[in-house]
Amino acid sequence: MARPLDRIWIRFGLWIAATVLVTIAILGASVMLFSELQYRGFYGSLPENVQQELDVLQDRSLEDSPRAMQIYGQYWRGDLLFGEKWSLLIGLLVCLPFGLAAGFWVSRFVTLPLASMAEAAQRVALGDFSVRAEPGGERGEMADMVNDFNHMTDALEQLERERKATAAAVSHELRTPLAVLRARLHAVCDGVIPADGAEFRTLLDQVEHLGRLVDDLHMLSMADAGGLSLQTARVDLAMLVQDTVAGYASRLAEHGIAPELDIGQGHVWVHADPDRMRQVISNLTENVLRYARDGAWLGIRLRADTGAGMAVLSISDAGAGLPEDVCQNLFQRFQRSDNSRSRATGGSGLGLSIVHMLVLRQGGEISADGSARGGTRFTIRMPLLAADRRGPA
Repeated sequence: MARPLDRIWIRFGLWIAATVLVTIAILGASVMLFSELQYRGFYGSLPENVQQELDVLQDRSLEDSPRAMQIYGQYWRGDLLFGEKWSLLIGLLVCLPFGLAAGFWVSRFVTLPLASMAEAAQRVALGDFSVRAEPGGERGEMADMVNDFNHMTDALEQLERERKATAAAVSHELRTPLAVLRARLHAVCDGVIPADGAEFRTLLDQVEHLGRLVDDLHMLSMADAGGLSLQTARVDLAMLVQDTVAGYASRLAEHGIAPELDIGQGHVWVHADPDRMRQVISNLTENVLRYARDGAWLGIRLRADTGAGMAVLSISDAGAGLPEDVCQNLFQRFQRSDNSRSRATGGSGLGLSIVHMLVLRQGGEISADGSARGGTRFTIRMPLLAADRRGPA
């Protein structure tokens, strides 16, 4: 929050007050200077004896005495108010340019950030999101407004980059299965490939891949639009994890992956959507099946951190791990460390984005780092229910 002296209305008022005071001071100084010059001219025109008499009166502080008024009346030439009028006129002629210059400078200084923002807004309206407003020498509320405008432009530029990247990635993802479908259907129509059950199964796999991609995109779009519904309830996360992993027992065994489940002995209650949380665990398990099956290990650990009031769920693998550049943008859409391998295993690059979105929408947080066996570990933190926070850790 801006300090009191940094508030724009206070600073603007101080600038105006200072300008007025300086203008008045210049006006007064010019009047006094003209009066002094006029008095010296009058004093020089007096006879020597009258000058001496007037000096004595001034030394005795009798400038307004009847004798002093008699001297002024006798020797002063012209209207007494004429000099004051001229001094006031000259003072105004001196102060007017200064006041105008100071006023324009103050207004320019105040409105310079606004002019920069207006110019930047015009360019943003034309689609140029690289432009930024300049705060100049401003601070306080005006500088905060310019910084907020630049942050908004940063967000718009980031959204535009993501939109272009998403459009390119979606078209790329759709191109491969559609190309396969087109080629094989042409081959079936030309009689090159027999229209048997195996071929139909291959075509169906490509259609299902397209369906999964469209479903994932639809879910993310609904979340972006705020239309994703969550049926939250009191959920035992320990039981949910155990049931979900049990459903993958056959597939894990088929790929030689030994699950290591450590969920403790008690219940871990959270407020979440059970179906969405099951989808989160399933996506992370599918991630291990696709990209870390060579490690032959899946580690799942669940603990209730009563001190922080959080349920901590970690899912780890012993795969090759992830490069540092991928970890920095791991939950972005269509993020991959190896595109060819992802397509070969049927991935679309949206699974982790969905996991990230679902965890955040339910009030949790998720992070990724290295696991104890050299692979990747995903850590999910969800708020514990108040009743469970009083239980043992």
